[in-house]
Amino acid sequence: MKLQPYIDHTLLKPTARPEDIKRLCREAREYRFFAVCVNSVYVPLARRELEGSGVQVAAVIGFPLGAMATKVKIQEAAYCLEQGADEIDMVINLGWLTSEGYNEVLEELKSLRALTTGRVLKVIIETCYLSKDEIVKACELVVQSGADFVKTSTGFGTGGATFDDVALMKTTVGDKIRIKASGGIRDRESAQKYIEMGVSRLGTSSGTKIV
Repeated sequence: MKLQPYIDHTLLKPTARPEDIKRLCREAREYRFFAVCVNSVYVPLARRELEGSGVQVAAVIGFPLGAMATKVKIQEAAYCLEQGADEIDMVINLGWLTSEGYNEVLEELKSLRALTTGRVLKVIIETCYLSKDEIVKACELVVQSGADFVKTSTGFGTGGATFDDVALMKTTVGDKIRIKASGGIRDRESAQKYIEMGVSRLGTSSGTKIV
C-alpha cells in the first residue's frame, strides 16, 4: 500500500524553528506527502517552500487547547487562508462539548465552515478527553456543521488516535464525512490498519520513518 497520499507531514512543536519547517517541506516534496501541517505563524513560509510542488498546506487553528474565543479562531483561520493555507485543522471547545453546550459548539463550527468554503475543514475533537458517548456526539455535530473531516487528536493531549476510537467514529459518521487519525502514529503497520478501517488521512510527525 502506498501511504504517502494519506499523510499530513506534521510539525507543531512550540520549539519549531524556520529551518525545521523548511526541512519538513523538503521532506514533503521528496516523499510526495499529501500535505504539511504547521502552526499559523509558519503558513507563509510553508507556502513559499512548497510552491509548485502540489503538496498542500494545512494550518492548525485554536491549537492545541480549543479554548480560544470563536472570534479569535475565525481571525486566525482568515489569516491562514489569506496566506495560502489549503486546509484548516481546528480544535473544538471541549468545555462546551462536555458541559452539553452543543449549540455553542455547532455555531462555532458553522462559523468556521462558512469562512472556509472551498477549502478543506478538519475538526479535531481530542478523543482522549471524551467518553464514548461524547465522541459520538462530537462526530454528529461535525457532520451537522458541514465540515469535511473529523480528526481524533492534537497530539498534545493525554493520548492520540486509537483503533477503538476510530472504529466508533467510523460507525458514527459512515461515509458522510472523512476521518483523520492523528497522534501517536509512528509505524507502517498502524498506519495501514487505520487506512483499512476507513481513515482518509493520517497526521504524523513520523512520515519519513513510516514510508
